Amino acid sequence: MEWVGVTLIKKVGCHVWTHRLMIPPKMRTFPCSDNYRMLSSYKPKNIKDSYRILKLQEGCSIDDIRNPFRNLAKQYHPDSGSVTADSATFMQIEEAYRTVLTDLSKKLKSREDEEEEEEDKFKSKTPQHRHYLSFEGVGFGTPSQRERQYMQFRVDRAADRVLEYRKQKLESQYTTNDIMIAKDVRQSKKVKITQAIERLVEDLIQESMAKGDFDNLSGKGKPLQKFSDYLHIDPMTHNLNRILIDNGYQPEWILLQKEIRETIEQLRRGILASRKKLGEPMTLCRQKQWDHICEQFIEDIKKLNKRINDFNLIVPILSRQMVHFSADKEIARAQKTYRTLMEEMRTSDKDPKENEQENVKLFRFKTTFFKLINLMLR
Repeated sequence: MEWVGVTLIKKVGCHVWTHRLMIPPKMRTFPCSDNYRMLSSYKPKNIKDSYRILKLQEGCSIDDIRNPFRNLAKQYHPDSGSVTADSATFMQIEEAYRTVLTDLSKKLKSREDEEEEEEDKFKSKTPQHRHYLSFEGVGFGTPSQRERQYMQFRVDRAADRVLEYRKQKLESQYTTNDIMIAKDVRQSKKVKITQAIERLVEDLIQESMAKGDFDNLSGKGKPLQKFSDYLHIDPMTHNLNRILIDNGYQPEWILLQKEIRETIEQLRRGILASRKKLGEPMTLCRQKQWDHICEQFIEDIKKLNKRINDFNLIVPILSRQMVHFSADKEIARAQKTYRTLMEEMRTSDKDPKENEQENVKLFRFKTTFFKLINLMLR
């Protein structure tokens, strides 16, 4: 290896000192420190030689080059303190590293140039009619001619829209006037009818008062009942509700609630009666009949739950909403009720027998007591 020169660079304060000197070819190299760098005239023969020095294969990436270079630098750097430290070998490694980086950068640049050329070729192959997509596809000729045609098109379109707007505005005005006239006619007719009804009612009231039909009314001469309990309700609304209640009117949700309660009670009584009718013990035939009765009961409960859904949709009070009935719980309830009834019947059958036994014992006790008394009197 032949050394051609050394450049010494040292930074003192804000000044940088540089010294250049030539080194004889036979002079032995010395290790460099952090502040001094040695330059070598060694150049790899070819790029393959550089890859061989770095122990790499061609086609690797930049990240793949850095790790081997660091490992080799740790082994051969003069300041590493390693046993294999050698400045000449390190210089070869560094030059090989720089050569490989230069080669990779050239390849990347050439690849980017190729991609740009391909993009240019692709752009040049795009259909030439694409430029007609501008200006909303209006006009023909050069771009400047098409632009002028497009501006004229926009002016014509704006004029058409203004005319259409004015036409619609005039039509809406005439329509509004016609509606107002018709509304006024209906209102006048309504006023006339209302006034006629009021006059008729007033005439009837005056005629009844003249005949004395109002002399025997209950509450005559007494003050009107005030709605002290319903201060937040309009008196007219209160009177209407009272009239409806007095005449037996009920809201739909109240009638539906009553229907649901009556239906569930009827179903409960029906399944309990069917269970009583089957009796004990439950044979195979009776079990089949009971299963059929339970299936029909489940269908009836499903229909009832649909009615509950309708009720929950129309009920005005959230707390009055109802929950679905469970067919399994109702069947278990019927079974439990049947068992309690059977137990009560059994206990009622046992009570007369026990009373008879107690009466017999009491009779025997009385007879023996009277016998003893007679013996004592003798």
